[in-house]
Amino acid sequence: MWVLAAVGSAVFAGITSILAKCGIRHTDSDVATAVRTIVVLAFAWLMAGVVGSIPTIGQITPNSLLFLALSGLATGASWICYFKALSMGDVNKVVPIDKCSTVLTVLLAIVLFGETENLAVKLVGCAGILVGTLMMIERKQQDHDVQGRSWMWYAVGSAVFAALTSILAKVGIEGVESNLATAIRTCFVLVMAWVVVAMRGKLGEVRGIDRHELFFICLSGVATGASWLCYYYAIQTGVVSVVVPIDKLSIVVSMAFSAAVFKETYTKRSLTGLATIVASTLLMAFFR
Repeated sequence: MWVLAAVGSAVFAGITSILAKCGIRHTDSDVATAVRTIVVLAFAWLMAGVVGSIPTIGQITPNSLLFLALSGLATGASWICYFKALSMGDVNKVVPIDKCSTVLTVLLAIVLFGETENLAVKLVGCAGILVGTLMMIERKQQDHDVQGRSWMWYAVGSAVFAALTSILAKVGIEGVESNLATAIRTCFVLVMAWVVVAMRGKLGEVRGIDRHELFFICLSGVATGASWLCYYYAIQTGVVSVVVPIDKLSIVVSMAFSAAVFKETYTKRSLTGLATIVASTLLMAFFR
């Protein structure tokens, strides 16, 4: 069951990238992140209420709450970096770098959780993902200056914080129902997102969001909420070093939609890189 949940997480995560890109063409990425977090928060608490886990909130230990909070803050940082990168660069460049969080997550899971079964396969898979990512990142002429590479650094930041999110969440949701854990950690994401908007003096921009873009921002929030619910159920009941690679197959969904919606093109090199990433991910997921 947790494998199906991981697949669902990948599908919704892939859709999220496209919907978010549609919503930040003219809207500031920090503002969009803060707004969409409201939608995710509402979705998360609704699901926690549906499954009846809210009354158990008093049973959460201080240790679990701490790690859920840290996971939420890491998620907030990852989102801020990710949507900033999307606003500056192409989906087919940003997403592959973001998915490199798989490599760091798997390595941390091996070290911290002792998930060393079929270690050679996991290491080969990580190497394949890195090689595939490098093949997909084909520099444009403007990428040779510092300003042109800015999106890349934000994408790298997104990957690092995303990896920390998975590891911290794994610790934090021990003994906590996954929907409730998702709802709690989203509270911390919301606070962080709006603090960033306020500190950067962008609160006044909220009222000026284009209605069309607001619609896509909200849709991306719903997709994120659905992805989270699937993902955190999967890592709670499954194996982190397997769940994370499956979830990262969302890159296929994102790449397909980026070509169809934004008319982004692919070379043989980038398609080979994508195939390498997918093959390496499947290797880690199913040959364990």
